Amino acid sequence: MLNVIIEELGETVILHCTGKIVRGHETALLCAARGQYGRNIVLDLTEVDAIDAAGVGALISLQAAGIYFKLMNPNKAIREVLRVTRLDSIVEICGSPVAESYENEVRQRPSTEPIPLRLVAIAS
Repeated sequence: MLNVIIEELGETVILHCTGKIVRGHETALLCAARGQYGRNIVLDLTEVDAIDAAGVGALISLQAAGIYFKLMNPNKAIREVLRVTRLDSIVEICGSPVAESYENEVRQRPSTEPIPLRLVAIAS
């Protein structure tokens, strides 16, 4: 089963996916993404356990329909599927927004400047 929770952040929408993107369950992802056409879409795969050919097909069909998106935090197994299917060459794969913000800041600093430590509170 696949659950999708939509989080709106201005022009960006994060679709938090939980479960498996597999045959018979990929429709939830397609419907959620199509409803966000024209916005910056991030598919959060942090809680996705598996993806099969139908799930890969769903991602490809979104691209073919002109719905462009980033994949966030796919696990090792999902990254391997993306690599084998070469989907990783047409879809941007990123980490969490907090990690990316930090990486961008690090890239912009001169190499001799110390990098400040940031603590992020996580609700339990």
